[in-house]
Amino acid sequence: MMFAVLPTLLYLGGYDKPSLLSLTSTVVASGDNVKLQCFSKLQFNVFILIKEDQFHTTQNLSSISQGREHQAIFYMDHVTSTQSGTYRCYGAFHNNPYVWSHPSDPLQLMVEVPPHNETRKHQPFLIGFTVVIAILLLLILLLLFFFILRHPKAKNNATKIDRQPETIEPIDGQGSEAIDPKEVTYSQVTCSIPTQVIAATPSLPRQTQTSEYATLALR
Repeated sequence: MMFAVLPTLLYLGGYDKPSLLSLTSTVVASGDNVKLQCFSKLQFNVFILIKEDQFHTTQNLSSISQGREHQAIFYMDHVTSTQSGTYRCYGAFHNNPYVWSHPSDPLQLMVEVPPHNETRKHQPFLIGFTVVIAILLLLILLLLFFFILRHPKAKNNATKIDRQPETIEPIDGQGSEAIDPKEVTYSQVTCSIPTQVIAATPSLPRQTQTSEYATLALR
């Protein structure tokens, strides 16, 4: 099998069209091998297989005589979904390689991908998504853990504040009566008693002045 680039100057429709068929099946599974047969009653030297959506790439094979016909079998090993599409074949001669026949009728090839292959195809995405979810869950758990650690401390602080000792106020009638000894002063009070002289009465002994001390409490 040969791969070639389609020439720039090419004449199509110079000869009758060949036929194209699949020797295996037009619907195959990914990884299967496919055989496409291009044949004609004309004695073409070369057959060209083209995928319509990739017209710039061709597969060329020399023809083989098979009875009254000439044919070429194109082998496609381990096909993938990218090889699904519409195929046509052309015939040409060595002495005039730029003149091709009319295209064959289209052959639609479908390559099916098994479900397990689809799972493998999306497996990297699923793994990445699972990792992201796991990281988010871990962050949520860490935040919850730190919140639980901080919450009892705040509660204990509030309890300590509530339990602070209150200032003991003096009982009415007791604190007001307590007087600092330093605030007590002593004052001397002198009391004078007048002395009267009576002529007719014999003189009485003279009374001496007495001093009394009174304690004054300054309030």
